[in-house]
Amino acid sequence: METIRIQKYLADCGVCSRRAAEAAISEGLVTVNGALAEIGQKIDPEADLVCFEGRQVLPQSAQKHYVLLNKPRGIVCTAKDEKGRTAVTDLVRLEGVRLYPVGRLDMDSDGLLFLTDDGDFANRLTHPRHEIPKVYEVTFRAPLTEEQIQALSAPMELDGYPLLPVGVRPLAPDKLEMTLWEGRNRQIRRMCETVGLKIARLSRVAVGKVRLGSLPAGKWRFLTAEEVQYLLKGKQ
Repeated sequence: METIRIQKYLADCGVCSRRAAEAAISEGLVTVNGALAEIGQKIDPEADLVCFEGRQVLPQSAQKHYVLLNKPRGIVCTAKDEKGRTAVTDLVRLEGVRLYPVGRLDMDSDGLLFLTDDGDFANRLTHPRHEIPKVYEVTFRAPLTEEQIQALSAPMELDGYPLLPVGVRPLAPDKLEMTLWEGRNRQIRRMCETVGLKIARLSRVAVGKVRLGSLPAGKWRFLTAEEVQYLLKGKQ
């Protein structure tokens, strides 16, 4: 494809005006293939990776959206709920864009959830062979015994299916960090029920290196281009 000046590309993609693009480039907010852009630099829109404030810039006709939401408890993890309950897509409104949740968090759980309009991205992240671990913090209604912690770390079956080993790390007498490399239906809740534990709170705090951090409940942010690329790589 014919190369164009980066200021024009940013303007054509709806990021900002050409004048504002020059200012953004001068401030170091624009990169091309990971390097700081220069005013007047020419790029190939089909071959070069252009990022503005860490987010990939694509032509408006080709732009996809990748969102990280801190899902609160009580919110259903669907695009639309037939019972009229608040759904995760009610919390993230982008004009002219239809987002869908990637995977699920049950209504009583909270924490990190991705939403996107990129079907390939969603399929890659939910494929059984996509082995980026998911990290949860689990608070119980009573302190755990050493036997219960060992039982959660030991080989276990659900519905006759042998589970992959689960990482278990105590955080407090009544709290664990649990790391999963697969996503069986309500896996953590069912594992804990098996060893006689009652959950007070279940929160997903990370997917691989992408962490929830200090994002408040009900708030969201765009994933950076680097985060999207990391998640698409699969096994880490």
